Amino acid sequence: MTARQSSSVIDHSGPATHGHRDARAFDLGAVPAYRAWREGKLARQPESIEALRVEVGDLARPSAEECAALTAHLRQHNLVLYRSAAGGVDRATVRTFGLALGLSRLDSNLCSEEDGVSELQVSAGGRQADYIPYTNRPLSWHCDGYYNPPERRIRAMLLHCVTDAAEGGENALLDHELLYIRLRDENPGWIEALMHPQAMTIPENVENGVVLREAQSGPVFSVDPETGRLHLRYTARERNVHWRDDPLTREAAARIRELLASDMPGIIRHRLSPGEGILCNNVLHNRTGFRDDPQAGQTRLIYRARYLDRVAGT
Repeated sequence: MTARQSSSVIDHSGPATHGHRDARAFDLGAVPAYRAWREGKLARQPESIEALRVEVGDLARPSAEECAALTAHLRQHNLVLYRSAAGGVDRATVRTFGLALGLSRLDSNLCSEEDGVSELQVSAGGRQADYIPYTNRPLSWHCDGYYNPPERRIRAMLLHCVTDAAEGGENALLDHELLYIRLRDENPGWIEALMHPQAMTIPENVENGVVLREAQSGPVFSVDPETGRLHLRYTARERNVHWRDDPLTREAAARIRELLASDMPGIIRHRLSPGEGILCNNVLHNRTGFRDDPQAGQTRLIYRARYLDRVAGT
């Protein structure tokens, strides 16, 4: 495998099929469709993460009722918090749980294990130590795979807590559809700018003179051609991110940063405990810094699985 091929798709079955509902709502010329979709989206917003909690008895064998409850939250909010008291969860369990919800196409990356599931924990050295998810430093707002090409669009993500840190490690999450509504209501021109194919460019990733990933340009908001649902490609990192040099794009990028730094309605904060996990259709998220205490057995370990599929039925 060459360096340019080091990130790949692990397909455990085949492409999922989805409808194209809601796609019309994201056409700036389709105001009635947008208003109808917006009304439905805002009608039942959760007040806290607890309103999105689903108990799952065994992640390796979720029941039909549990899967239906998970899917219902994801259909409306694009995210759900699950909790399972069953122990012995490993990477294979995470893959099995994903398959039960229609998630078969795992996206591998430079630091994931061979099965495509990443073990997010503090790395003492090597390549992983160069990437913030493998440190205890804060992670800024982003959607996973913002540097991926369109054919490797990350549509869903799962975070499962094996062990938590002694302090810190809280996640904040925001359904990207709520951000879209806020921006479009304030200035539809921002949405037009953010949907430009050159809106945001991530430079190439070079390691020891070898190009691991080519530069990737693309829109911030787009309508996913496979699902017809709204997709967000975003990172709040200011280093190594090039925004299209026009006034509306600069204004829109600044407004996003302002909103994410505020107490915008819809932002949910939660610190995962062992046995808990977040399943989402790749919503915006971040993570605070944390402190491990190895002597007390509190060394944070999170399994992360990223998929080219959306959760089935959402």
